[in-house]
Amino acid sequence: MNRLLSASIGLHGAALGAAILAPGPRRGAARRWALATVAANQAVLTAAGMCPRSRLLGPNLARLPADLRGLVLSFDDGPDPDVTPRVLDLLDAAGAKASFFCLGQRARAFEDLVREIARRGHSVENHTEHHYRHFAALGRAAMRREIAGAQEVLTRLAGRPPRFFRAPMGLRNPLLQPVLDESGLRLASWTRRALDGARHCQPEAALRRLTRDLAPGDLLLMHDGNCARDAAGRPVVLDILPPLLERMRALDLPGLSLVSA
Repeated sequence: MNRLLSASIGLHGAALGAAILAPGPRRGAARRWALATVAANQAVLTAAGMCPRSRLLGPNLARLPADLRGLVLSFDDGPDPDVTPRVLDLLDAAGAKASFFCLGQRARAFEDLVREIARRGHSVENHTEHHYRHFAALGRAAMRREIAGAQEVLTRLAGRPPRFFRAPMGLRNPLLQPVLDESGLRLASWTRRALDGARHCQPEAALRRLTRDLAPGDLLLMHDGNCARDAAGRPVVLDILPPLLERMRALDLPGLSLVSA
């Protein structure tokens, strides 16, 4: 259990004790103090969970050491039968590796694609079973089911268990870290992201977000599943990835997976 969660439990206990044990004349003030204290603590926990790169709720890999020769490319929400094979081909052409944070339900629908990701030397990681938008509001048991369901199918298809987990939209609550500890998973977020899952994402803007101050150890986030498309229906990631790979080549920054980094 991380220190913030332990401290929060202790604070809640102290507030409850003060509200119950305070002498009669002071009980009203004690209860008001307890309520304000608990509310402030909950606000801190909520704010920490709403910051995808925060480490207040537990370890969170947002970038790798700066002395790493290269950076990590990652793709969320796949596999997708239209987009993922083309992303794989672009990576192969550049000699780059990546990590694919896959959804369990999509892995079950496109099993051969998960096998192909692993066969080409990329890592397959856990992004929950269903990508619920309310994932950060789930209780411990529901989180465990979401993570365990994806872990089972991805392990079977990739030939090794995922080592990293990325929360849907990067949002979480204090109950996630104990579940990850049970599953042997590490939380991974990102240094910067393309925001190419947004409906009106423009390739030029997405590329600027990814390449601004590009440096060794960066962990970049794009989408091969649920990615935005331009007016002609072309997935935006296919316009982002080639110039990004070229920029990486010019800076001598090989593309790595989280496992190979």
